[in-house]
Amino acid sequence: MTYREIDISNSPRKAHFDHFLRQSNPHVGVTVDVDVSQLAAACRENGWSFYLAMIRVAALAANAVPELRRRIHGAGMVEYDACGTSHVELLEDGTYCYCTLYHDPAMSMADYMAYAAAERQRRRERASIEEDEDVEGLLFITSLPWLHYSAFVQPTAGPEDSNPRISWGRFSPDSCGRLMMPLTLLCHHSLVDGLQIAQFYREVDACLQRI
Repeated sequence: MTYREIDISNSPRKAHFDHFLRQSNPHVGVTVDVDVSQLAAACRENGWSFYLAMIRVAALAANAVPELRRRIHGAGMVEYDACGTSHVELLEDGTYCYCTLYHDPAMSMADYMAYAAAERQRRRERASIEEDEDVEGLLFITSLPWLHYSAFVQPTAGPEDSNPRISWGRFSPDSCGRLMMPLTLLCHHSLVDGLQIAQFYREVDACLQRI
């Protein structure tokens, strides 16, 4: 993962960047119900893991929003060319491990699923929450598939932690028969505003339609 430095001193968001850096809790997040009917159907038809497929959707959507590829780096800001994902894998003993995936947009869904399944197995065998590399450029992903929730509070390492966090819960049918799933995005407000959060959800909807 490569990045470029951004000269925040000449940015129109310089004052906003500095303001939220001084906050003890500078993170902003929202939960939105999204329609995953088509994705769930595609997973059933092709024998895909819904979890791995949704990780792909979330990663492609987040990478389409430049602000979600940005990180606080020292006293400044950098923007990554592309961000991989670090997601939670449940283990047989009830604990979990982390699994890192990379998301080439040119890769077909079938090829991605084969790659992701192999990485999932390898990381489960390793069963570690230690990452292989610097995690600054990653998107952190988790799931709460047992609950259809309306809000989700996620931990951060501290006020300087600027990795976006994406999570989702159990999907369930609404009154129209659509499968609706709560999807949560948590970001650092020095880097991301409501406009970009809304853009992420538009990209999610577009990805779900394409799949």
